[in-house]
Parts: sequence; structure tokens; C-alpha cells
Amino acid sequence: MKKINFGYLFKKYGIALVFVLICAIFTAFRPNFINPNNLIEILRQVSFYGIVAVGMTFCLLTGGIDLSVGSNVGLALIVCAVFMAAKPISPDLTGGTNINPIIGAVLGILVSTGVGFFNGALINEINIPPLIVTLGMLEVIRGVVYVMTGAMPIYEGFEDYFRFLGQGSIGPIPVPVIIFLVIMAVGWIVLNKTVYGRYVYCLGGNAEVARLSGIDIKKIRYSVYVISGFLCGITGIILLSRLNSGQPRAAMGYEMEVVTACVLGGVSIAGGEGKLMGVFFGVLIMGILFNGLIQMNLSEFYQMIIKGAVLLMAVGLDTMSNARKRKLSEKAISKAKAGNV
Repeated sequence: MKKINFGYLFKKYGIALVFVLICAIFTAFRPNFINPNNLIEILRQVSFYGIVAVGMTFCLLTGGIDLSVGSNVGLALIVCAVFMAAKPISPDLTGGTNINPIIGAVLGILVSTGVGFFNGALINEINIPPLIVTLGMLEVIRGVVYVMTGAMPIYEGFEDYFRFLGQGSIGPIPVPVIIFLVIMAVGWIVLNKTVYGRYVYCLGGNAEVARLSGIDIKKIRYSVYVISGFLCGITGIILLSRLNSGQPRAAMGYEMEVVTACVLGGVSIAGGEGKLMGVFFGVLIMGILFNGLIQMNLSEFYQMIIKGAVLLMAVGLDTMSNARKRKLSEKAISKAKAGNV
């Protein structure tokens, strides 16, 4: 009889088991937690930073990080809102149809993608560490948003049909959830079924080996930050549709949620290891955790403590795992050398 390797099973499916366990605990304390309407609302809430988490995964897999994602989402949202509110195109020129939401959305996505490219340029050309580049850009971009808006929300100029993107549903499934699942599926295919995906993992595993193998590591680094910026733009447009107003503080703190979800889902902070399926469950766990805490009337301050503790725990476990792997690798190399003597 074949022996069951519980360690392997937990490593492969542990995140899914944790998800089920947390759901069971909250359901035991709050039976309404498992209500389909509440579950759909959780999915709608997590879909926004879930989309951003896909881009963050690409960055983390290369050994980098993008802490500017929250501000970049806010920038795309405000650029789109400002353009729509300005109404520079007369409806007479478009046959009575106002196309500003489309143009505003394209501009918002282009600007956020440009920020991603600029992050990649600073990292590649000046060799500033990704942590410092994106931490600085987090402040710069948020400052730009406040300058553009005068720190005041934008409420006017939004077409009714634009709300469908963030507030509508197709059947019982909210549109943001559908977009999130599609982007997650596309990201999974790119990382697992393409040469580019293998290059991303290779760069994160060992940049020097990747370079000696003929991989253009600069292009890969540029591309992951462009992907992150592009997905921030998409998220910003959907979030604007959801809020139906241009809020200067929109998406503030997303970087914390997104990094926690990625690391909790098994993406190594050191790069080269992790799967989008794990990130998917990491995003869901973050969503159900804080929805459940709200239902249990836990103070926002305690939620902040738990959020930080979850991130520290996830990064701590990842660090210990990497240290253990290094020791095993060094031991194997020492044995190999001893055998050759």
C-alpha cells in the first residue's frame, strides 16, 4: 500500500485547506457568513486588489516588488475621472453619444502603464533597488493625484452606463469578479504555458544564470513592471465605476493587501517561486478574513494589527523556508565535493 505523503499534500494544497478552515470558523460564529449574497459581495470586494495581485506576482517572481500599486490605481482612476468630468468632446460630434468614458479609461490605463515603465527604467538603468523605487513612486504618484484634484473628490460627469463596469452583474456574478477571473486565468497561462513565463521564473531563481543563458533580463524586468502598471490601470477604471466618483484617497493601502495576499499564497519574496493559483486563494483568504472580522464587530484598529501580523507571519515562513532550502543545497554541494575528492 502506497504511503500518503501528508507533508507534500499540505505543501501543495495547504492554502486551500486554510481557506476552508477559516470559512468554517467564521460560519460557526456567524451563520450568515456563508450566505450566498455575502460570499458574492466578498468576491466583488477582493476582485479589485485581486487584479493588482496578478501584476504584483509577476514582479515578485523576478525578485522585485511594486509598492506603488495603490497610488498607481488611484492615478488611473483620477486621470479617467478628470477627463470624463471635463467633457472636452461635444455630444454633437459623436451623434449624441458621449465617448468620454472610453477615452478617459484608455488615458488612465496608458498613464498607469507609463508609471510601470518608468519604475522599470529606474530599476534597470540606474540600478536602484525595486523596493526603494516603488516606495518613492508611491509618494510621488499620490502627491500628483492630490495636486490634480486639489485633494477634493470629483463627482460630476459620469455617464450612467459607465457604472455597469463596477456595479453591474452578468447573471448572479458581478462584472469585476468576471474581469478578475479572466485576468487571473490569462496570467496563469502566461506563467505556466509560455516561454516568457519560464523566463520570469528563471530570472527570479538566479539572475546571473538567466543572463548567461541568453535571457534579456532587462526586458523581462521592464515587462513585469509594465504588466503591473497596466493591471493597476484596469483596476482604477473599474474602481472609479464602482465608486462613481473620483476619490483622491482611492486604493490607499492596496500595496499592503496585495503583497500579503501574494506571499500568503506562496509567492516567495525572494523570487522564482510561487503559483497564481495560490495567489487566488491568498486573495480570497484576505477577503473572508476581514469580512468575517467586520461581521464579528471587531474594531478597525484590531483589524490593522491582524493584517500586519498576517504579513509578518507569511514573510517569516517564506524566509525560514528559503533558509532551509539554502542549507540543504549547501549540504548537497559539500557532499558532492567530498565524493569527488
